[in-house]
Amino acid sequence: MEIDIKSAHGLIPAIIQDSETKNVLMLGYMNEESLQKTIETQKVTFFSRSKQRLWTKGEESGNFLELVSIKNDCDGDTLLIQAKPVGPTCHTGADTCWQEPNSANYGFISQLENTIKTRRENADSEKSYVASLFEKGINKIAQKVGEEAVEVVIEAKDDNDDLFLSESADLLFHYLILLQAKGYQLNDVVDVLKKRQK
Repeated sequence: MEIDIKSAHGLIPAIIQDSETKNVLMLGYMNEESLQKTIETQKVTFFSRSKQRLWTKGEESGNFLELVSIKNDCDGDTLLIQAKPVGPTCHTGADTCWQEPNSANYGFISQLENTIKTRRENADSEKSYVASLFEKGINKIAQKVGEEAVEVVIEAKDDNDDLFLSESADLLFHYLILLQAKGYQLNDVVDVLKKRQK
């Protein structure tokens, strides 16, 4: 790995990203020595500009950053370090230095889960299809998932890709509703899949 530390006055920024959630946890600075120590110990080590010494994240708190991978940017003057955090990353006790929770986020799917949750909580079944499904109960929600699953199978056997994708979207939408009706979210299912991974 070619890192241009000398042209950066001996220090380069190191962006720390959770290897699993992909959330950015913090930003630190490294010199050649801290980079080498990170590789040798498999614990992320920085050069502390305030203390003017090497500083292994977690050396006092025990909240280490276990090294997973190191990538160099296109100019060779910034690092992207993927790590597994042991405990909170920020000295304030927060998960990240931006005071955000370090939880998995599935982009639009997570937004959709939040929309479903909001509509369920507002419970205006006259205006909201989602709220009306929750009002009808678990049997109706489970029935809708079954119906949508059958429609996906039927469309999978035909050649109309638009209908197949539309029915797939309906199935996923209703499945997310069913998960919440049972008190779960997609992340709970992902956790089960991770445990099965070999």
